[in-house]
Amino acid sequence: MAENTPVRSGQTAKRAAKKTAKKAAPRSSARRGPEDAAHAACESLERLICHAAEGVSAVRRKDDGWCVVVDVLEVPRIPDTTSLLASYEVQIDERGELMEYSRVRRYRRGSADE
Repeated sequence: MAENTPVRSGQTAKRAAKKTAKKAAPRSSARRGPEDAAHAACESLERLICHAAEGVSAVRRKDDGWCVVVDVLEVPRIPDTTSLLASYEVQIDERGELMEYSRVRRYRRGSADE
């Protein structure tokens, strides 16, 4: 093997490489940007309402965190254009923890905003 990481007895090369990678790129407990905020908001909302997120339509920075508008498929129907979707406003703090959420709109897929 051409690895620079020494492998201790009872430790596999994969574990040693994994430990080296963790040391090289330490994780921060704070969320950093809008992408992380959107991801955290989608995950939290999906767990709470048991519907899959379709996408994110807005991300706004706030003093104490982020406000993310997440679009969710609530009632799937055939044909797909008759499915019901909803937009939820999700407030998360700097660490990506959910502070509050509320449904702000419910609509049919493909309907235009007026």
